[in-house]
Amino acid sequence: MPRATLIVVDDPGQWSLDIPGVERVLARSYLTDPRYLELKGAEVFNLCRSYRYQSIGYYVSLLAAARGHKPRPSATAVQDLKSQTILRIASDDLQTVIQKSLAPIQSKEFILSVYFGRNVAKRHDRLAAQLFHLFQAPLMRAHFVVGEKSGKWTLASLRPISASDIPEEHQEFVIDVAREYLSGRRRRVSTKGSKRYDLAILTDPHEAEAPSDEKALKRFVRAAESIGFATEFITRDDFSRLSEFDALLIRETTSVNHHTYRFARKAAAEGLVVIDDPESILKCTNKVFLAELMERHAIPAPKTLIVHRDNRDQVAEKLGLPVVLKQPDSSFSQGVVKVAEAAELKPTINKLLEKSDLIIAQEYLPTDFDWRIGVLDRQPIYACRYYMAKGHWQILKRDSDGIKNDEGRFDTLPVEHVPGAVIKAALKVANLIGDGLYGVDLKQAGNKVYVIEVNDNPNIDAGVEDQVLKDELYLRIMRVMLRRVEKRKEGWGA
Repeated sequence: MPRATLIVVDDPGQWSLDIPGVERVLARSYLTDPRYLELKGAEVFNLCRSYRYQSIGYYVSLLAAARGHKPRPSATAVQDLKSQTILRIASDDLQTVIQKSLAPIQSKEFILSVYFGRNVAKRHDRLAAQLFHLFQAPLMRAHFVVGEKSGKWTLASLRPISASDIPEEHQEFVIDVAREYLSGRRRRVSTKGSKRYDLAILTDPHEAEAPSDEKALKRFVRAAESIGFATEFITRDDFSRLSEFDALLIRETTSVNHHTYRFARKAAAEGLVVIDDPESILKCTNKVFLAELMERHAIPAPKTLIVHRDNRDQVAEKLGLPVVLKQPDSSFSQGVVKVAEAAELKPTINKLLEKSDLIIAQEYLPTDFDWRIGVLDRQPIYACRYYMAKGHWQILKRDSDGIKNDEGRFDTLPVEHVPGAVIKAALKVANLIGDGLYGVDLKQAGNKVYVIEVNDNPNIDAGVEDQVLKDELYLRIMRVMLRRVEKRKEGWGA
């Protein structure tokens, strides 16, 4: 049956809007009536007068999350709105749209009302939508000021407001945009049929080297829907909709200074099951962290040196030449350089240190291929050998502009056919990161195995990583996500 949608208010006079399938509920009834406690997965639009700590409005959002419902604003969003640090980040992220929207305004400050991502003045709709995407409160009021030194508009404060705070002259507009928004939501929800849970798959349709190709993404959807997920592809523009879902699978290349990390953090804070979880992204995308982790736990790895300005002259002495230099956040063979000549070493190190205070230097271990072991929930799920590109020392060969122009061949093996030492090393290091989905890269030289790195968000492409298990690979990933969703719902009593 369709998921219930509730509008929660302090008193009946606060909200006169009547939308089919949307129920208006008094806050005290929502908190105390057992009927609402037993609702499964309801969407709760909290329009109470106050969201201050331990007020009725605060408890509506807090207990909605505890019941497995999906509150807007969430208790997390309310706290985010109080954080000057988060507001500064939001202001920086939205600089272009803020300046464009507010450019004609002559005064030094401006109040912007945000109603379900809209504003009464159409020219401010894009800014209102972006604020709604970031903070997901249905009704908000933003205060902008012009900086004395910069002369630019900045976001000074942003607070959720209640239905009673809407000026009389805005009320008809708010009713129209609320009806439009909520009716659209009902149409989307009704298409989900009898599926138990909702899964979002975050992708970038324009990404050139995405972690899953289109065919693999379709297999993810087929696997998810076969076990009870209603599945929807989302993009970076759907940030505000995260609370509509029970789980998030990220199939877009991740980075810490990137919307993928913000999606992971927000989803985790909202109680969604997330792969890749924010902690895994943070750990795996920084090779300095991985180097320190592997040294501390005696994980076999190539000789490694964390390089900074005070020890950059020791690289050749300690590691020899050729040596491999890596930016901490390098990926897909980008930001990774092999230096064979002593004359090239210092300028190359200096160039990399311009971007990061720390970089990684690693002894060069030539091999015909790298092992890639896929690990999920602390278990190996696939094994590949990625061979070096012809005449090159890496799997991917790029031109001077960083564009991929060649790629080595691969083969995929049953996990049980992989040398035990490779699996053992892969599991040991992956399990230090967490219980998410990882791709562990290793080299094998004779009887010795060396861990190169652990990747969150590993490639899963049709005909490559799924060559052995085929559809079962996608089912295994989806079963883990479903099991985690069910466990969380049981914990909430929903």
